[in-house]
Amino acid sequence: MNKVFKIGLIGCGHIAETYFRAEKYFNNIKIIKCADINEKASKRCALNFGIKSVTVNELLKDNEIEIILNLTIPKAHYQISKKALINGKHIYSEKPLAINLNDGKKLLKISKKKKLYLGNAPDTFLGGGIQKSKELVEKNIIGNVKLGNAVFAFPGIQSYHPNPEPWFTKKEGGPVIDMGPYYITALVNLLGPAKKVTGTIIQGQKYRTIGIGPKKGKKFKVECPTTYLSTITFKNNSVIRLTLSFDVIAHQRNHIELYGEKGSMIVPDPNMFGGSVLTCNKLGDNWKEFKTSKMPLGRINIRTQSSRANETPTNANYRGVGLSEMAYSIENKRKHLCSGEISLHVLDIITSIMKAARSGKIQYINTFCAKPKKFSKLDIKKLLKKI
Repeated sequence: MNKVFKIGLIGCGHIAETYFRAEKYFNNIKIIKCADINEKASKRCALNFGIKSVTVNELLKDNEIEIILNLTIPKAHYQISKKALINGKHIYSEKPLAINLNDGKKLLKISKKKKLYLGNAPDTFLGGGIQKSKELVEKNIIGNVKLGNAVFAFPGIQSYHPNPEPWFTKKEGGPVIDMGPYYITALVNLLGPAKKVTGTIIQGQKYRTIGIGPKKGKKFKVECPTTYLSTITFKNNSVIRLTLSFDVIAHQRNHIELYGEKGSMIVPDPNMFGGSVLTCNKLGDNWKEFKTSKMPLGRINIRTQSSRANETPTNANYRGVGLSEMAYSIENKRKHLCSGEISLHVLDIITSIMKAARSGKIQYINTFCAKPKKFSKLDIKKLLKKI
């Protein structure tokens, strides 16, 4: 039986509910206390989920807490993670690792020095969709991947989020920081580390209007670019064209397509855990479907329609598996999959895309991570509760 790790949650916003739901699926994590700079939010979270509300400082110094779950806003990720590590806690953070590369490097350095685990979302690449894609790529079903496309494009969150302003702020706003981690982490998982990027900015609307909630109808200023077109060249010489946009009303393009020497592959939504993988190995042939709905982390468990273009109404969502897998790795003294090295490399690609788009110059990636190992069915089953 796995050890159940006692977790302290910092940041009691909307995403917190997802991690409490993860306790339903995974057998080795338990959130026992929460904190937020907004005391009301912390107390509301504690009341809703039957745990104790404390201050951020109290939680960081609490000897009962083994892992800090950092669900604060992106610009606070670095400071909270740093404080957790300094206080001797393992840390698992929402994406991105930090909002600048130097801060990410500092976190990795502290974690290694103190021999603590540094984990980071997204963990969606551990789901059935990306893992099945990985299996097929590594079986050479489509041959060496030469090129491909990855597309995230929709109008932005202002129509359905009551407080959308943080997604459009100067330093931590924009689609690259928000959605880039899902697509880039999936691509690194499939193709390995990157070596260089180029980028172009397209400026969208200067003002957005909030569509719901108490501020409905209020206009706010957009302070960041809202569309990035970039090209990522990987160390294996695959070249992927990546589109990340908050300016597209609708589209019918696939999330990720890979084009190899022997065929093509359609990779399902990297923001979710399930979805079918499709391959085609001859011009004019039908696409072959590889379903993931019977895989442990591919089974459908949500049935709500998203407003985002090309996102399926039914899918699998097992967010929190990265935290569970890290806890298991701590107990068994092994390398975890959502590692600081991978997160730092993804952050390097993110910041390099933004720099390349601003400067018009090629940016070379100076960090490195090993291509993640496959998440085996045996390891998954060790973490899952019998529901």
